[in-house]
Amino acid sequence: MCTAITLQTVQGESFIGRTLDFSYQLQPHFYFVPRNYLWRNAVTGRLERGQYSFIGIGQKVDGILGFIDGVNEHGLAAAALYFAGYASYDTAAWDSSVIQVASYDFLHYILGNCASVENFCAQMNRVRIIGMTDPLTQTVAPLHWIVTDRTGQCIVLEQTKSGTELFANPMGVLANSPDLPWHMTNLRNYMEATPRQIEEIDWGGVRLSPFGQAGGTVALPGGYTSPERFARVAYLKSHIPQPESSQAAIFSFFQIMKGVSIPKGVVVTDRGTDDYTQYTALINTNSGEYSFNTYENLQIKKVSLRTPETSSAAFADLGGIMQPMTFEKL
Repeated sequence: MCTAITLQTVQGESFIGRTLDFSYQLQPHFYFVPRNYLWRNAVTGRLERGQYSFIGIGQKVDGILGFIDGVNEHGLAAAALYFAGYASYDTAAWDSSVIQVASYDFLHYILGNCASVENFCAQMNRVRIIGMTDPLTQTVAPLHWIVTDRTGQCIVLEQTKSGTELFANPMGVLANSPDLPWHMTNLRNYMEATPRQIEEIDWGGVRLSPFGQAGGTVALPGGYTSPERFARVAYLKSHIPQPESSQAAIFSFFQIMKGVSIPKGVVVTDRGTDDYTQYTALINTNSGEYSFNTYENLQIKKVSLRTPETSSAAFADLGGIMQPMTFEKL
């Protein structure tokens, strides 16, 4: 369970942000990956070279590093979200005409090799996503991906039994299953939602009046299923004022995501574990800067992508994002 959105300021700065909701306890770190970094392809066993530097949040288990979201030096940014019941991957096979990448390596590949959404789309006809078991969940994680760049263009990639499909995403919102076209159609169920106050009405001579403000939002769903989160965050994103600056975008994003963040205890899996929002992160595609907070540390912190001057810059673990919260006294 996760929710992602894109934002754009009046000045044209583009952002992508997400909540990371998961029922397995993560210990994610920020990692810096330099230009020309060699990483081992889990499918082929060969070393692959990434052209571009990037920074991303990833989880390393048993020597396997999988990225959850990230942004590269050209401003291409992407995030992986769960797509249970719909994701269907290819089977590895010898084929020198295509690039085969494990699903948990897909972000590593595109952040290291795609300079824009247009470039990403052009490359996908020769990329095959292979399902491989990740060491954290011991399953083939079902994923789909949201991708954007400095232009604000937004694309969703979903691989199902119908094959690999790229969808333009004018709403700039993604959640989990079902697929993006289903979610966009489902928004029609909430067309009556409005930020305007509803008027008094007459029922057989009885005057009915609203309970204070916000009567126009009664149509919005209130649960934490993927369709409800998608509809709720699409409404919130669509009705906030367009941010004037990057700082305003940060404020707007974290306020929006409060509406879909999941506290511990309200969603429990059949394994008896909490599915909750472990972190919330926003990426500025123009500056390569992350703004983030975590479940136990609500203070917003920042980490920046520092583009290396040479290709000799080293891969770096920048540290865990789960840090204790400090409380200041006034």
